[in-house]
Amino acid sequence: MPPIDEVDTPRGPARIDTDLPARPPAALLVLGHGAGGSVDAPDLLAVRDAAVAAGLAVARVTQPYRVAGRRAPAPAGHLDEAWIAVLAALRDRYPDSAALLVGGRSSGARVACRTAHTVGAVGILALAFPLHPPGRPERSRAAELGTGLPTLVVNGDRDPFGVPEPGPSVQVVTRPGETHDLRRDPAGTAAVVGDWLRAQRWAPG
Repeated sequence: MPPIDEVDTPRGPARIDTDLPARPPAALLVLGHGAGGSVDAPDLLAVRDAAVAAGLAVARVTQPYRVAGRRAPAPAGHLDEAWIAVLAALRDRYPDSAALLVGGRSSGARVACRTAHTVGAVGILALAFPLHPPGRPERSRAAELGTGLPTLVVNGDRDPFGVPEPGPSVQVVTRPGETHDLRRDPAGTAAVVGDWLRAQRWAPG
């Protein structure tokens, strides 16, 4: 399989960038991008590198609206529909993967949460989860994190979109000095993710 390819979805073609470990993957981690962003965001690339080094396969998914060259995000239902189609294709490609993990940054994290049970995920990685629109804490999206699945949230303490509260299945790590883009120390963010993957036994110890 080529490292970059496209998958047809009901909302148009999505693009998948795939990175594989040197040995058979212990799990498959699928990551989505933020609204108007790309899968080459510094935090996503750092997490990719850490996860592949830990023995996971990593697929970064570009939503159809971005493949088509648009920056304005598609409606949530369209994002979820395309994501579910991509995940079905990836499951067919990696039928022997022991675990499917989903996640992403910002909007991509929300998509991963909303669809986690539908795609059969066992865990969720939420980078820069946008708890509420800036200045609108009353419009909380905390309910999207309530999947009951093991979830790691990594947010900056200066994120104008807020920082979620931890819960029974939700671990929240707040990165000092970071804003919504998590650009100051991507390696530090990736190290937090690597520790979580090992603690959950999705990566070799």
